[in-house]
Amino acid sequence: MADSFDVVVIGGGPGGYNAAIRLGQLGLTAACIDSRGSFGGTCLNVGCIPSKALLHASERFHEAQTDFAKLGIKAKVELDLPAMMAQKTKVVGELTKGVEFLFKKNKVEGIVGTGCITAPGKISVTLADGKTRELTAKHFIIATGSDVAPLPGVTVDEKQIVSSTGALSLTSVPKKLLVVGAGVIGLELGSVWKRLGSEVTVVEFLDRVTPGIDLEVSKAFQRILTKQGFTFQLSTKVTGVEKKNNGLAVTVEPAAGGEKSVIECDVMLVAIGRIAYTAGLGLDAVGVTLDKRGRVVTDHHYRTNVPGIYAVGDCREGPMLAHKAEDEAVACAELIAGKAGHVNYDVIPSVVYTFPEVATVGKNEEELKAAGTLYKIGKFPFTANARAKTIMATDGFVKILADAKTDKVLGCAIIGPEAGNLMAEVALAMEFGASSEDIARTCHSHPTLTEAVRQAAMGVEGWTMQM
Repeated sequence: MADSFDVVVIGGGPGGYNAAIRLGQLGLTAACIDSRGSFGGTCLNVGCIPSKALLHASERFHEAQTDFAKLGIKAKVELDLPAMMAQKTKVVGELTKGVEFLFKKNKVEGIVGTGCITAPGKISVTLADGKTRELTAKHFIIATGSDVAPLPGVTVDEKQIVSSTGALSLTSVPKKLLVVGAGVIGLELGSVWKRLGSEVTVVEFLDRVTPGIDLEVSKAFQRILTKQGFTFQLSTKVTGVEKKNNGLAVTVEPAAGGEKSVIECDVMLVAIGRIAYTAGLGLDAVGVTLDKRGRVVTDHHYRTNVPGIYAVGDCREGPMLAHKAEDEAVACAELIAGKAGHVNYDVIPSVVYTFPEVATVGKNEEELKAAGTLYKIGKFPFTANARAKTIMATDGFVKILADAKTDKVLGCAIIGPEAGNLMAEVALAMEFGASSEDIARTCHSHPTLTEAVRQAAMGVEGWTMQM
């Protein structure tokens, strides 16, 4: 094994492993260091992939319980939680082994260990067996991702008080689950356990769910989740947790201060966000600048202030999304190889994988108003979409925002079935600088959910035809 490389990537998640693979494709020698023992990072091991496996399984379980009879299917359904968890674990294992295969295919060396930059061009790796391996490289890419943001005064034990990691591996369905944080992670995992039988209460410090997305969509989303049985306490903060023989007693109070109250639950999920993981990498020793939030500061070519050191993904600024990290990884690798790598940050979609899904891309109404941009709106509800009716999934709508003068698509929000997949059409249109008319005059198959996107695009110019 060589100890000298063109590039050493620190972190084996979507940012790290994709950077290493692309470097190998471009003919550069690359190593990827990760301490977990299985590559794929948080996303593949304890994030995106296992959560989607449980979301899918719990959705099918709930569908069989509640909707099969409406379709003329009689079924007796019972939960086998260990089998559901085993399927999740199987999927994760197959995908992590897939990353190892891709490393071999592209001549990337995967190293299990903890890396620390000791000097320019030098990194010391503490291996799993405790031995140390010294590597040299012309370039380093920091792709160490993010970690769970802690809740002050609360200790996560991953049994009663859990992070997203523990919430993916509970051994029984909690009778009462308290979710702290009404963001993507909290609502997705809350959905899993709600479908499997938990009473779910969500406490959120701010006055809305999914902060940052289109306000109209956020309000509609909360109404739908409330209809599904979620209980929300917004503008509320957790001030203390007491463990009792029969569960937890969680003290909450209004975010602005006021009278305290107690929520009793079996399990509390802390899902208040994530923070950049940059500790122990030796960045201070070599002088890499971090911002106030602990993120690595880079320029638009992912270069830090120290020559030869780059950063991509959750550990630098921007949305903490696996696909954003992947795009940055590819661009960074291409720039190191002397090519023209680029990421269009105006077209990075985001999805909440509940049911219905919520997907967004580009600007929302609040952002356009703040910027003084004149815009037009086209909307279309899934209640008027033929395919949505046939699959009994009519909650939600498509909302397209376009420039009032040029008709260029500026943003889109979709709440409804398959919203994440439907958004790909709009993202591609935006990448090509398309107008709403371009979408509206593109032939869409019938009957499909994608017709809702077309009808919303028609609505921008006021000629929606199916409503």
